[in-house]
Amino acid sequence: MIKLAIIGTGGMAHAHAEQFLKIKGVKITAACDIDQSRAEVFAKKFGINQTFTSVEALLADAGVDAISNVTSDAFHAPISIAALKAGKHVLCEKPLAVNYPDAKKMVLVAKQSGLINMVQFSYRSSAAWIKAREIVEAGKLGTITHFEGSYLQSWLSSLAWGDWQTNPAWLWRLDSSKGSKGVLGDVGVHIIDFATAIAGDIANLNCHLKTFTAIKGKKKDGYTLDANDSVVIHCELKNGGMGVIHATRFGTGFQNRVFLRVHGTEGALEIDLDQGYSVLKVCLGEDRHKSTWQTLECKPVPNMFQRFVKSVQTGKQDQPDFARGAAVQKVLDACFESDANSKTVRI
Repeated sequence: MIKLAIIGTGGMAHAHAEQFLKIKGVKITAACDIDQSRAEVFAKKFGINQTFTSVEALLADAGVDAISNVTSDAFHAPISIAALKAGKHVLCEKPLAVNYPDAKKMVLVAKQSGLINMVQFSYRSSAAWIKAREIVEAGKLGTITHFEGSYLQSWLSSLAWGDWQTNPAWLWRLDSSKGSKGVLGDVGVHIIDFATAIAGDIANLNCHLKTFTAIKGKKKDGYTLDANDSVVIHCELKNGGMGVIHATRFGTGFQNRVFLRVHGTEGALEIDLDQGYSVLKVCLGEDRHKSTWQTLECKPVPNMFQRFVKSVQTGKQDQPDFARGAAVQKVLDACFESDANSKTVRI
């Protein structure tokens, strides 16, 4: 039986708890949050016996084997490092850290500890994504020449997820002083991983970030609304291919759309998670001469929570680990550098 603690009991922590409770061999035995009342409400909802307001106390006294780090971005590195040093396996929410140097420290500590370390890139739970990667690795697309990846949310222009103006769970994501890296750090990190783990590593990029201050205003209920709302990244891959990655919170018409299309000399593929996590469209072999697309139904695959648990149980490190998280963090840092200096940045 794996004894697990969830650190940070905000909105995303509920999704973590719900998923872990479905897995045999796991028991959530502790919850931690600086807001004691919130931790207690969370613990009562999920049948958790212990609550803490201090990570240090939890790591010393809770008797857990692993932690799920669901805190805000600025606390990912210090809490994950402390947990690893205390002998706990770690599943950390994305982005891995707030900058590449911190992410590198996490990778080093994880390597020294010999413990399981994984980043919650949740869209890798898509069976279509797994199959797409297999197709590319088998060379069925030939040389990758072009790709486009996008992540479109609309909670700044739609009430589908509630009113952002009245909910701190959304407002902090708009405030850089609260540790937010804007849409780039929140969901751009997902599409960067999702796209480049299939299309290939980025050699250089040019990024433009946009904050729609004229639409949102500058402040709301004590929050400074300065974090980026939209991002466009022009990329050149290490293999010479090119592509575009973009993300926004003003993607009106889409609640939470993750999309990827990859073109190669021998074929192409497309994933649209709005059409299903198991639906993959391909144009391969002779079909490319007629621009004919086929739809493949892919068998479901274990989600990130199941894979993390299996890794802890078997001692075999699964992906994406902290090293992958750090590689994506390096891209994020390059994006901020590119935008700040209006220049192309090499990775």
